[in-house]
Amino acid sequence: MSQPSTIRLERTTPRTARITFANPPVNLMVPEAVVRLHEIVCGLDEDPDIQVVVFSSEVPDFFINHFDGAAAGDLPVPRHEDDPPVWTDMVLRLSKAAYVSIAAIRGRTRGAGNELALACDLRYASREKAVFGQPEVGIGIVPGGGGTERLPRSIGRDRALEAILTSVDYDADVAERWGWVTRALPDAELDAYVDATVARLASFDRQALTTAKSMVNRATLPPDADLIAGYGGFVDSLTNPGFLARAVALGALIADKGLDVEYHLGEYVGLANQSS
Repeated sequence: MSQPSTIRLERTTPRTARITFANPPVNLMVPEAVVRLHEIVCGLDEDPDIQVVVFSSEVPDFFINHFDGAAAGDLPVPRHEDDPPVWTDMVLRLSKAAYVSIAAIRGRTRGAGNELALACDLRYASREKAVFGQPEVGIGIVPGGGGTERLPRSIGRDRALEAILTSVDYDADVAERWGWVTRALPDAELDAYVDATVARLASFDRQALTTAKSMVNRATLPPDADLIAGYGGFVDSLTNPGFLARAVALGALIADKGLDVEYHLGEYVGLANQSS
């Protein structure tokens, strides 16, 4: 029996859509979700009416989490040899899409989930519940979904180095202050603010939105080749001896502490390294 999709696409109005991620208990990114996201983003590219797309989660405490390391061997591959990696193609398409993409972030947003959020045009975060991180280096691998290319452009080189090299978690107040997110709002106000922004953008002229976004993109987006190279570095790092040793140590912590590891991953990654 095939795995049920962890992604749901809903057309909320003729000009707007919502993509909801649901992979309980902790919203890990899995190969099936990568394929489904790619299919959705490619499909939306062909939609002449769509103006705004919102990404959200229906799993409490988690927006979109890091990639499931146990499924690394099942990473989707492109259909043709010269095509970019499936994940890279998806985030590149999202950043360049004719519509405006918004991440409505409530909960932990790490690794691939954070890289998906960085690929969105606007990121609105729950002040009380949003948490951000790139934990890859802490477990002996490197980010591969655009984090090393996009995060420095958002928060600066030194802050990006701190976030990526230390693999710690950051709350929404720091993320807002650094420019990691567009805006942090009280949790009770997040949905209403996003809905109002969606309605406002959907009322504007689509061509004007698209042209303005493409003009900003020219000044801000990293080269496509850099993201492709970054994904290659991530895949190569999966064979690092350091990753294999740290995966065992982190697995032991998960066996002992359960889901608390995912709730406080930035802290536990440090403990796993100290014990390895």
